[in-house]
Amino acid sequence: MQSDPTDHALAAIASMLDQPDSRREPEKAAVEEKQVDRGAIEAEGYSKAGPGPMPEIRFRWTVRRESDGEYYVDETIGESSQPVVSGPLTGDAAIKFVDDRQSEAQRRFELLKREMSGQGAAGTNFAGRDGGEM
Repeated sequence: MQSDPTDHALAAIASMLDQPDSRREPEKAAVEEKQVDRGAIEAEGYSKAGPGPMPEIRFRWTVRRESDGEYYVDETIGESSQPVVSGPLTGDAAIKFVDDRQSEAQRRFELLKREMSGQGAAGTNFAGRDGGEM
């Protein structure tokens, strides 16, 4: 089973949430969208960032278009990591991929916060993208 990079980032987030830090940034996800005709979203340059207390461990998904017209999604953690590339995809599929990944990261981050604050059920298993237990 291939390791999901989200698991490592969530573990790092969990350890940081245990320690108070007045330098934390808001946990709101950043969204960048290019609007084109009639409210449609252009795939190239579409980008979203995941939740988290520090930019150094925050996921970012960015769509880019190659010269052959195919779209690829670069998934990075922090500012200087090497991207994990997904594709080729259609423009719509690339946008959906970014939206799905950001949504799942947000869901898992909120679950982790509830668990750490004692609001969630103890012993809850995180489910991976493939539905398996992590």
